[in-house]
Amino acid sequence: MAEIKVPELAESITEGTIAQWLKQPGDYVEKGEYIVELETDKVNVEVISEEAGTIQELKADEGDTVEVGQVIAIVGAGGEAPAPADKKEEKEEPQQQEKAEEKAPKEEAPASKDDKKNRPIASPAARKLAREKGIDLSQVPTDPLGRVRKQDIEAYENKPASAPAKPAQEAKKAPAKKDDGKPVVREKMSRRRQTIAKRLVEVQQTAAMLTTFNEIDMSAVMELRKRKKDKFFEDHDVRLGFMSFFTKAVTAALKKYPYVNAEIDGDEIVLKKYYDVGVAVSTDDGLVVPVVRNCDRKNFAEIEGEIMELATKARNNKLALSDLQGGSFTITNGGVFGSLLSTPILNGPQVGILGMHTIQLRPVAIDKENMENRPMMYIALSYDHRIIDGKEAVGFLATIKNLLENPEDLLLEG
Repeated sequence: MAEIKVPELAESITEGTIAQWLKQPGDYVEKGEYIVELETDKVNVEVISEEAGTIQELKADEGDTVEVGQVIAIVGAGGEAPAPADKKEEKEEPQQQEKAEEKAPKEEAPASKDDKKNRPIASPAARKLAREKGIDLSQVPTDPLGRVRKQDIEAYENKPASAPAKPAQEAKKAPAKKDDGKPVVREKMSRRRQTIAKRLVEVQQTAAMLTTFNEIDMSAVMELRKRKKDKFFEDHDVRLGFMSFFTKAVTAALKKYPYVNAEIDGDEIVLKKYYDVGVAVSTDDGLVVPVVRNCDRKNFAEIEGEIMELATKARNNKLALSDLQGGSFTITNGGVFGSLLSTPILNGPQVGILGMHTIQLRPVAIDKENMENRPMMYIALSYDHRIIDGKEAVGFLATIKNLLENPEDLLLEG
Protein backbone atom coordinates (compact mmCIF):
# COMPACT_ATOMS: atom_id res chain seq x y z
CA MET A 1 0.00 0.00 0.00
CA ALA A 2 1.43 3.39 -1.00
CA GLU A 3 0.16 6.96 -0.61
CA ILE A 4 0.33 9.39 -3.50
CA LYS A 5 1.06 12.85 -2.13
CA VAL A 6 1.22 16.28 -3.72
CA PRO A 7 4.99 16.75 -4.27
CA GLU A 8 7.10 19.78 -3.50
CA LEU A 9 6.52 21.95 -6.55
CA ALA A 10 8.58 25.08 -5.97
CA GLU A 11 9.50 27.32 -3.07
CA SER A 12 6.67 29.75 -3.78
CA ILE A 13 3.98 27.16 -4.58
CA THR A 14 2.17 25.55 -1.64
CA GLU A 15 -1.02 24.28 -3.26
CA GLY A 16 -2.65 23.39 -6.54
CA THR A 17 -5.89 22.26 -8.13
CA ILE A 18 -6.70 18.78 -9.44
CA ALA A 19 -7.03 19.44 -13.17
CA GLN A 20 -7.54 15.85 -14.36
CA TRP A 21 -7.18 12.34 -13.03
CA LEU A 22 -5.31 10.25 -15.59
CA LYS A 23 -6.08 7.02 -13.73
CA GLN A 24 -9.21 5.77 -11.96
CA PRO A 25 -9.83 3.28 -9.12
CA GLY A 26 -9.12 -0.23 -10.38
CA ASP A 27 -6.59 0.91 -12.97
CA TYR A 28 -3.11 -0.62 -12.84
CA VAL A 29 -0.16 1.81 -12.74
CA GLU A 30 3.52 1.25 -13.29
CA LYS A 31 6.12 2.85 -11.06
CA GLY A 32 6.86 6.29 -12.48
CA GLU A 33 3.61 6.46 -14.49
CA TYR A 34 1.62 9.71 -14.48
CA ILE A 35 -1.66 9.48 -12.57
CA VAL A 36 -2.89 13.08 -12.12
CA GLU A 37 -2.41 16.54 -13.56
CA LEU A 38 -2.22 19.47 -11.13
CA GLU A 39 -2.91 23.08 -12.06
CA THR A 40 -0.75 25.56 -10.14
CA ASP A 41 -0.59 29.34 -10.31
CA LYS A 42 2.33 29.11 -12.75
CA VAL A 43 2.27 25.84 -14.70
CA ASN A 44 0.47 22.51 -14.89
CA VAL A 45 2.44 19.55 -13.54
CA GLU A 46 1.84 15.81 -13.73
CA VAL A 47 2.33 13.65 -10.64
CA ILE A 48 3.71 10.12 -10.89
CA SER A 49 3.13 7.00 -8.83
CA GLU A 50 6.15 5.95 -6.79
CA GLU A 51 4.92 2.35 -6.67
CA ALA A 52 3.49 -0.15 -9.12
CA GLY A 53 0.04 -1.48 -8.27
CA THR A 54 -3.66 -0.84 -8.54
CA ILE A 55 -5.39 2.46 -7.76
CA GLN A 56 -7.44 1.75 -4.63
CA GLU A 57 -8.88 5.18 -3.86
CA LEU A 58 -8.86 8.80 -5.07
CA LYS A 59 -9.01 11.17 -2.12
CA ALA A 60 -9.70 14.35 -4.10
CA ASP A 61 -11.99 15.22 -6.99
CA GLU A 62 -11.18 17.15 -10.14
CA GLY A 63 -11.41 20.85 -9.29
CA ASP A 64 -10.43 20.37 -5.62
CA THR A 65 -7.66 22.46 -4.08
CA VAL A 66 -4.88 20.33 -2.57
CA GLU A 67 -1.79 21.29 -0.57
CA VAL A 68 1.80 20.13 -0.86
CA GLY A 69 2.18 16.91 1.13
CA GLN A 70 -1.53 16.07 1.06
CA VAL A 71 -2.48 12.46 0.28
CA ILE A 72 -4.57 12.42 -2.90
CA ALA A 73 -4.62 8.73 -3.86
CA ILE A 74 -3.88 5.24 -2.57
CA VAL A 75 -2.06 2.62 -4.64
CA GLY A 76 -2.38 -0.98 -3.44
CA ALA A 77 0.02 -3.82 -4.11
CA GLY A 78 -1.02 -6.46 -6.57
CA GLY A 79 -2.72 -6.39 -9.89
CA GLU A 80 -1.08 -6.93 -13.22
CA ALA A 81 -0.21 -4.75 -16.11
CA PRO A 82 -2.36 -5.50 -19.16
CA ALA A 83 -0.71 -8.20 -21.21
CA PRO A 84 0.21 -7.33 -24.81
CA ALA A 85 -2.45 -8.35 -27.30
CA ASP A 86 -0.16 -10.75 -29.21
CA LYS A 87 0.74 -12.70 -26.04
CA LYS A 88 -2.93 -13.09 -25.12
CA GLU A 89 -3.63 -14.54 -28.53
CA GLU A 90 -0.78 -17.04 -28.18
CA LYS A 91 -2.22 -18.37 -24.89
CA GLU A 92 -5.75 -18.88 -26.18
CA GLU A 93 -6.82 -22.17 -27.72
CA PRO A 94 -8.72 -21.90 -31.01
CA GLN A 95 -11.94 -23.02 -29.29
CA GLN A 96 -11.42 -20.49 -26.49
CA GLN A 97 -10.92 -17.74 -29.04
CA GLU A 98 -14.21 -18.65 -30.73
CA LYS A 99 -16.02 -18.62 -27.38
CA ALA A 100 -14.43 -15.27 -26.50
CA GLU A 101 -15.57 -13.83 -29.82
CA GLU A 102 -19.11 -15.04 -29.17
CA LYS A 103 -19.18 -13.52 -25.70
CA ALA A 104 -17.41 -10.27 -26.54
CA PRO A 105 -20.52 -8.33 -27.62
CA LYS A 106 -22.23 -9.16 -24.31
CA GLU A 107 -19.31 -8.22 -22.05
CA GLU A 108 -19.18 -4.55 -21.07
CA ALA A 109 -16.48 -4.39 -18.39
CA PRO A 110 -13.44 -4.73 -20.70
CA ALA A 111 -14.90 -2.13 -23.04
CA SER A 112 -15.32 0.33 -20.20
CA LYS A 113 -11.66 -0.15 -19.21
CA ASP A 114 -10.61 0.49 -22.76
CA ASP A 115 -12.68 3.66 -22.74
CA LYS A 116 -10.75 4.90 -19.72
CA LYS A 117 -7.43 4.18 -21.37
CA ASN A 118 -8.58 5.79 -24.59
CA ARG A 119 -9.69 9.05 -23.05
CA PRO A 120 -9.48 11.87 -25.57
CA ILE A 121 -6.28 13.91 -25.55
CA ALA A 122 -7.24 17.45 -24.56
CA SER A 123 -5.29 20.62 -23.98
CA PRO A 124 -5.42 22.11 -20.45
CA ALA A 125 -7.43 25.04 -21.79
CA ALA A 126 -9.95 22.61 -23.31
CA ARG A 127 -10.21 20.59 -20.11
CA LYS A 128 -10.69 23.75 -18.06
CA LEU A 129 -13.44 25.01 -20.35
CA ALA A 130 -15.13 21.60 -20.36
CA ARG A 131 -15.18 21.57 -16.56
CA GLU A 132 -16.65 25.08 -16.43
CA LYS A 133 -19.34 24.20 -18.98
CA GLY A 134 -20.10 20.76 -17.50
CA ILE A 135 -19.26 19.03 -20.78
CA ASP A 136 -18.14 15.38 -20.99
CA LEU A 137 -14.93 15.37 -23.04
CA SER A 138 -15.69 11.91 -24.42
CA GLN A 139 -18.75 13.36 -26.19
CA VAL A 140 -16.80 16.09 -27.99
CA PRO A 141 -15.66 15.38 -31.58
CA THR A 142 -11.87 15.42 -31.89
CA ASP A 143 -9.63 16.86 -34.57
CA PRO A 144 -7.99 14.57 -37.18
CA LEU A 145 -5.17 13.79 -34.72
CA GLY A 146 -7.58 12.71 -31.99
CA ARG A 147 -7.18 15.84 -29.86
CA VAL A 148 -9.85 17.99 -28.23
CA ARG A 149 -9.09 21.70 -28.48
CA LYS A 150 -10.74 24.71 -26.87
CA GLN A 151 -12.52 25.57 -30.12
CA ASP A 152 -13.91 22.02 -30.27
CA ILE A 153 -15.49 22.52 -26.84
CA GLU A 154 -17.01 25.84 -27.95
CA ALA A 155 -18.35 24.29 -31.16
CA TYR A 156 -19.84 21.39 -29.20
CA GLU A 157 -21.52 23.74 -26.73
CA ASN A 158 -23.07 25.84 -29.49
CA LYS A 159 -24.51 22.95 -31.48
CA PRO A 160 -28.24 22.15 -31.05
CA ALA A 161 -28.81 19.82 -28.10
CA SER A 162 -29.90 16.31 -29.06
CA ALA A 163 -30.97 15.33 -25.56
CA PRO A 164 -31.90 17.09 -22.33
CA ALA A 165 -28.88 18.12 -20.27
CA LYS A 166 -28.17 16.46 -16.96
CA PRO A 167 -29.42 18.36 -13.90
CA ALA A 168 -25.86 18.88 -12.63
CA GLN A 169 -24.80 20.35 -15.94
CA GLU A 170 -27.85 22.59 -16.02
CA ALA A 171 -27.03 23.84 -12.56
CA LYS A 172 -23.53 24.83 -13.67
CA LYS A 173 -24.77 26.68 -16.73
CA ALA A 174 -27.83 28.32 -15.18
CA PRO A 175 -27.31 32.00 -14.38
CA ALA A 176 -27.34 32.80 -10.69
CA LYS A 177 -29.75 35.44 -9.40
CA LYS A 178 -28.68 38.51 -7.50
CA ASP A 179 -30.82 40.00 -4.77
CA ASP A 180 -32.27 42.54 -7.23
CA GLY A 181 -33.36 39.74 -9.57
CA LYS A 182 -30.89 40.60 -12.35
CA PRO A 183 -29.35 37.58 -14.14
CA VAL A 184 -25.63 36.96 -13.61
CA VAL A 185 -23.28 34.06 -14.26
CA ARG A 186 -20.68 33.05 -11.68
CA GLU A 187 -17.38 31.54 -12.81
CA LYS A 188 -14.75 30.18 -10.46
CA MET A 189 -11.42 31.91 -11.01
CA SER A 190 -8.64 29.60 -12.14
CA ARG A 191 -5.74 29.16 -9.74
CA ARG A 192 -3.48 31.15 -12.05
CA ARG A 193 -5.98 33.99 -12.27
CA GLN A 194 -6.39 34.02 -8.48
CA THR A 195 -2.64 34.29 -8.03
CA ILE A 196 -2.31 37.01 -10.67
CA ALA A 197 -5.00 39.03 -8.90
CA LYS A 198 -3.38 38.53 -5.49
CA ARG A 199 0.08 39.51 -6.64
CA LEU A 200 -1.03 42.57 -8.55
CA VAL A 201 -2.80 43.88 -5.45
CA GLU A 202 0.24 43.06 -3.29
CA VAL A 203 2.55 44.98 -5.62
CA GLN A 204 0.32 48.05 -5.57
CA GLN A 205 0.12 47.91 -1.79
CA THR A 206 3.83 47.34 -1.10
CA ALA A 207 5.69 49.20 -3.86
CA ALA A 208 5.85 52.94 -4.47
CA MET A 209 5.03 52.47 -8.13
CA LEU A 210 5.30 55.27 -10.66
CA THR A 211 5.31 55.27 -14.47
CA THR A 212 7.26 57.46 -16.87
CA PHE A 213 6.80 57.61 -20.65
CA ASN A 214 8.71 58.30 -23.83
CA GLU A 215 8.22 57.64 -27.53
CA ILE A 216 10.40 56.04 -30.16
CA ASP A 217 10.65 56.73 -33.87
CA MET A 218 10.70 53.14 -35.17
CA SER A 219 11.75 54.12 -38.72
CA ALA A 220 15.34 52.92 -38.39
CA VAL A 221 14.47 49.57 -36.81
CA MET A 222 11.72 48.91 -39.37
CA GLU A 223 14.01 49.81 -42.27
CA LEU A 224 16.76 47.57 -40.88
CA ARG A 225 14.34 44.67 -40.42
CA LYS A 226 13.08 45.09 -43.96
CA ARG A 227 16.62 44.89 -45.36
CA LYS A 228 17.86 42.04 -43.19
CA LYS A 229 14.84 39.83 -42.42
CA ASP A 230 15.17 37.45 -45.39
CA LYS A 231 18.91 36.89 -44.90
CA PHE A 232 18.39 36.61 -41.14
CA PHE A 233 15.78 33.88 -41.60
CA GLU A 234 17.93 32.09 -44.16
CA ASP A 235 20.94 32.07 -41.81
CA HIS A 236 19.21 31.34 -38.50
CA ASP A 237 15.84 29.75 -39.35
CA VAL A 238 14.07 32.25 -37.10
CA ARG A 239 12.31 35.49 -37.94
CA LEU A 240 13.77 38.85 -36.96
CA GLY A 241 11.17 40.58 -34.80
CA PHE A 242 11.07 43.67 -32.61
CA MET A 243 11.54 41.80 -29.33
CA SER A 244 15.23 41.07 -29.89
CA PHE A 245 15.90 44.79 -30.48
CA PHE A 246 14.04 45.75 -27.31
CA THR A 247 15.64 42.98 -25.25
CA LYS A 248 19.14 44.04 -26.28
CA ALA A 249 18.31 47.72 -25.68
CA VAL A 250 16.88 46.90 -22.23
CA THR A 251 20.00 44.90 -21.35
CA ALA A 252 22.23 47.83 -22.30
CA ALA A 253 20.06 50.22 -20.26
CA LEU A 254 20.13 47.90 -17.24
CA LYS A 255 23.93 47.92 -17.33
CA LYS A 256 23.89 51.70 -17.35
CA TYR A 257 21.23 51.99 -14.60
CA PRO A 258 21.88 49.00 -12.28
CA TYR A 259 19.22 49.92 -9.71
CA VAL A 260 16.53 49.13 -12.30
CA ASN A 261 17.98 45.59 -12.31
CA ALA A 262 17.56 45.10 -8.57
CA GLU A 263 15.09 44.13 -5.86
CA ILE A 264 14.47 45.01 -2.23
CA ASP A 265 15.11 42.40 0.46
CA GLY A 266 14.15 43.79 3.86
CA ASP A 267 16.37 46.81 4.39
CA GLU A 268 18.85 45.77 1.70
CA ILE A 269 19.02 46.40 -2.04
CA VAL A 270 20.04 43.35 -4.09
CA LEU A 271 21.83 44.52 -7.24
CA LYS A 272 21.75 41.74 -9.83
CA LYS A 273 24.82 41.26 -11.97
CA TYR A 274 22.99 39.12 -14.49
CA TYR A 275 20.44 39.99 -17.15
CA ASP A 276 17.55 37.54 -17.21
CA VAL A 277 14.68 39.32 -18.96
CA GLY A 278 11.12 38.08 -18.61
CA VAL A 279 8.85 38.41 -21.65
CA ALA A 280 5.13 38.50 -20.85
CA VAL A 281 3.05 36.04 -22.90
CA SER A 282 -0.75 36.00 -23.00
CA THR A 283 -2.37 32.54 -22.80
CA ASP A 284 -5.94 31.27 -22.48
CA ASP A 285 -5.40 30.86 -18.73
CA GLY A 286 -3.82 34.26 -18.11
CA LEU A 287 -0.51 36.08 -18.39
CA VAL A 288 2.75 34.20 -17.81
CA VAL A 289 6.29 35.58 -17.88
CA PRO A 290 8.90 33.08 -19.09
CA VAL A 291 12.48 34.25 -18.74
CA VAL A 292 15.20 34.63 -21.38
CA ARG A 293 18.47 33.97 -19.53
CA ASN A 294 21.80 35.78 -19.95
CA CYS A 295 20.59 38.26 -22.53
CA ASP A 296 23.94 40.05 -22.40
CA ARG A 297 25.60 36.92 -23.82
CA LYS A 298 23.05 36.13 -26.53
CA ASN A 299 22.87 37.49 -30.07
CA PHE A 300 19.70 38.56 -31.85
CA ALA A 301 19.04 35.13 -33.35
CA GLU A 302 19.44 33.35 -30.01
CA ILE A 303 17.07 35.77 -28.31
CA GLU A 304 14.44 35.52 -31.06
CA GLY A 305 14.66 31.71 -31.06
CA GLU A 306 14.32 31.47 -27.29
CA ILE A 307 11.39 33.88 -27.15
CA MET A 308 9.59 31.91 -29.87
CA GLU A 309 10.24 28.62 -28.06
CA LEU A 310 9.05 29.95 -24.69
CA ALA A 311 5.93 31.53 -26.20
CA THR A 312 5.02 28.24 -27.90
CA LYS A 313 5.52 26.31 -24.65
CA ALA A 314 3.41 28.87 -22.78
CA ARG A 315 0.48 28.63 -25.18
CA ASN A 316 0.67 24.80 -25.14
CA ASN A 317 0.93 24.80 -21.34
CA LYS A 318 4.33 23.11 -21.49
CA LEU A 319 6.35 25.62 -19.45
CA ALA A 320 8.43 24.23 -16.61
CA LEU A 321 8.79 26.09 -13.33
CA SER A 322 12.43 26.75 -14.22
CA ASP A 323 11.23 28.71 -17.28
CA LEU A 324 9.39 31.18 -15.04
CA GLN A 325 11.70 31.75 -12.10
CA GLY A 326 14.47 34.23 -11.44
CA GLY A 327 13.84 37.06 -13.91
CA SER A 328 15.45 40.41 -13.10
CA PHE A 329 13.34 42.67 -15.37
CA THR A 330 10.21 42.26 -17.51
CA ILE A 331 9.05 43.43 -20.93
CA THR A 332 5.35 43.39 -21.81
CA ASN A 333 3.99 44.20 -25.26
CA GLY A 334 0.40 45.42 -25.18
CA GLY A 335 0.91 46.72 -28.69
CA VAL A 336 0.17 43.31 -30.17
CA PHE A 337 -3.42 43.81 -28.95
CA GLY A 338 -3.62 47.40 -30.19
CA SER A 339 -2.80 49.23 -26.95
CA LEU A 340 -1.63 52.78 -27.64
CA LEU A 341 -0.62 53.65 -24.08
CA SER A 342 -0.74 51.92 -20.70
CA THR A 343 0.88 51.76 -17.27
CA PRO A 344 2.20 48.22 -16.72
CA ILE A 345 2.19 46.84 -13.17
CA LEU A 346 5.44 45.61 -11.64
CA ASN A 347 6.18 41.90 -11.68
CA GLY A 348 7.33 41.65 -8.04
CA PRO A 349 9.88 41.43 -6.57
CA GLN A 350 11.33 43.14 -9.64
CA VAL A 351 11.46 46.94 -9.49
CA GLY A 352 11.04 47.73 -13.18
CA ILE A 353 8.89 46.72 -16.16
CA LEU A 354 8.91 48.10 -19.70
CA GLY A 355 5.65 48.43 -21.62
CA MET A 356 5.73 48.41 -25.43
CA HIS A 357 2.75 49.68 -27.41
CA THR A 358 1.34 49.68 -30.91
CA ILE A 359 3.26 51.38 -33.71
CA GLN A 360 1.22 54.23 -35.18
CA LEU A 361 1.93 56.73 -37.92
CA ARG A 362 2.00 60.21 -36.39
CA PRO A 363 3.20 63.61 -37.69
CA VAL A 364 6.65 64.41 -36.30
CA ALA A 365 8.52 67.70 -36.52
CA ILE A 366 11.77 67.10 -38.41
CA ASP A 367 12.94 70.69 -37.98
CA LYS A 368 11.33 74.11 -37.53
CA GLU A 369 9.76 74.04 -40.96
CA ASN A 370 9.16 70.38 -41.88
CA MET A 371 7.00 67.57 -40.59
CA GLU A 372 6.80 63.93 -41.60
CA ASN A 373 4.56 61.00 -40.80
CA ARG A 374 6.71 58.55 -38.85
CA PRO A 375 5.99 55.11 -37.28
CA MET A 376 5.98 56.02 -33.58
CA MET A 377 5.70 53.86 -30.48
CA TYR A 378 4.99 55.00 -26.94
CA ILE A 379 6.98 53.16 -24.29
CA ALA A 380 6.36 53.14 -20.54
CA LEU A 381 8.58 52.28 -17.59
CA SER A 382 6.82 51.45 -14.34
CA TYR A 383 9.31 51.46 -11.48
CA ASP A 384 9.56 51.22 -7.71
CA HIS A 385 10.30 54.73 -6.48
CA ARG A 386 11.68 53.36 -3.21
CA ILE A 387 15.03 52.67 -4.90
CA ILE A 388 14.73 54.25 -8.35
CA ASP A 389 14.64 58.02 -8.66
CA GLY A 390 12.87 59.87 -11.43
CA LYS A 391 16.17 60.90 -13.00
CA GLU A 392 17.24 57.26 -13.35
CA ALA A 393 13.86 56.22 -14.73
CA VAL A 394 13.87 58.95 -17.36
CA GLY A 395 17.48 58.19 -18.27
CA PHE A 396 16.69 54.48 -18.59
CA LEU A 397 13.92 55.14 -21.12
CA ALA A 398 16.03 57.73 -22.97
CA THR A 399 18.78 55.12 -23.36
CA ILE A 400 16.34 52.64 -24.89
CA LYS A 401 14.96 55.34 -27.19
CA ASN A 402 18.42 56.37 -28.42
CA LEU A 403 19.53 52.78 -29.06
CA LEU A 404 16.40 51.88 -31.02
CA GLU A 405 16.51 55.04 -33.09
CA ASN A 406 20.14 54.16 -33.88
CA PRO A 407 19.96 50.36 -33.93
CA GLU A 408 23.49 49.85 -35.23
CA ASP A 409 24.64 51.05 -31.78
CA LEU A 410 23.15 47.87 -30.31
CA LEU A 411 25.96 45.92 -32.01
CA LEU A 412 28.52 47.98 -30.05
CA GLU A 413 26.70 47.27 -26.79
CA GLY A 414 27.22 43.50 -27.20
